[in-house]
This record gives sequence, structure tokens and C-alpha cells, in this order.
Amino acid sequence: NHLSFFSGFGPFRQYLCNSSWEAVKELSKRGLGENINLQIMQLPVVYQKAKEQVCKIWTTLQPLLTVHVGLASSATALIILEQCGKNKGYQERDACGFHPEGACCVLDGPEKIESTINMKTLWKNISVEGIDIILSRDAGRQTYICDYTYYTSLYYGNGRAAFIHVPPLSEWVTAEFLGKALQTIILAMLEQCGEQRE
Repeated sequence: NHLSFFSGFGPFRQYLCNSSWEAVKELSKRGLGENINLQIMQLPVVYQKAKEQVCKIWTTLQPLLTVHVGLASSATALIILEQCGKNKGYQERDACGFHPEGACCVLDGPEKIESTINMKTLWKNISVEGIDIILSRDAGRQTYICDYTYYTSLYYGNGRAAFIHVPPLSEWVTAEFLGKALQTIILAMLEQCGEQRE
């Protein structure tokens, strides 16, 4: 029975209800089939705390895959699959008014780390009705904590992490809709993990 771990984020700026966490909760209700034990956690929009939680996930639980879901406030009806996380450039202050030392994630860490999940293959092979899915090689500084968390997770999880950006909730993009979309995407990711292990 494989463990997979999912995180969404708490409120930040004007988003009192963060669609990433709503989507993850919805996914958890739906599940991923019998042999995947799914655990979820809400991460705060705070560099240090998010980093501590992510380290803990990898050191104590050692999941097969960890998927982080974040809110891309600029996207209206897009789901974005992020291929890699970057180490530097974190000047933006978090919800507590801090930014990391040296504006980087891991001092002396590699410039960027790629996920072992091939997002391009994934992107070619899946479709979710009612929403576009795009591919990205830059998790973006406008959602600073997302890229920071992703890099941390890739670093401690040896690349066995993925990041998905979801749009804000709206009339037609409901939590239920996003939960269902995540389920489709993550099942395809897990299939890829299975193929890699063989």
C-alpha cells in the first residue's frame, strides 16, 4: 500500500478561501483507489514553516510521491503542471513579513531541480473536460511560496514531487470540479511512478 502525500495552502492576500486547499480536500474525499493511502496537509504561506512541514513529510513518512497544489491567481481557467523548482530569487515577503536568507531555498543547493514526473508526457496524455491544462518550466515568483515549497520538496524527496497550479474558485471552477481534475491528473502521475519503478 503506497503512501502519497498532498498539500494545499492556507489563506493569503485577498484569497481567504484558497482554492488549492479546497481542491486537495475534495481529492481526499474522492480518493485514488484502494492501494494508495492518501494523506493531506494545509501548508501556511510562510517560508520557514512550509519548509519545516515539507522536510517532515519526507523524513518521517517517505511517500512514493508528494504533490503540492497551489493557487495561481493570474490564471482564470487553467491548470498548470510545473516541471521544476528553482532555488533562488525569493525576495517577496511571506504572510509573516519574512523572506529567506540569501533569498534562496537551500544554501549551496542546485540552481533548479526537475521532477522525476515527466510533465510533458503527462500533459500530452490527459485531458480534463471544461478546463485547459498547460505546461510550465517556471513555477513563477508571483506565487513565491509555491516555487519555494516545490524546490524544497524536490530537494528532500529526490525529485519525487510534483506541483500543480489551480485557478481561483469561481462560478464554474468549483472545488468539486478541481478535486475531480486533480484525481485524473494524479492517477496518471502515479501510473508514471509505477512505470519508473519497474
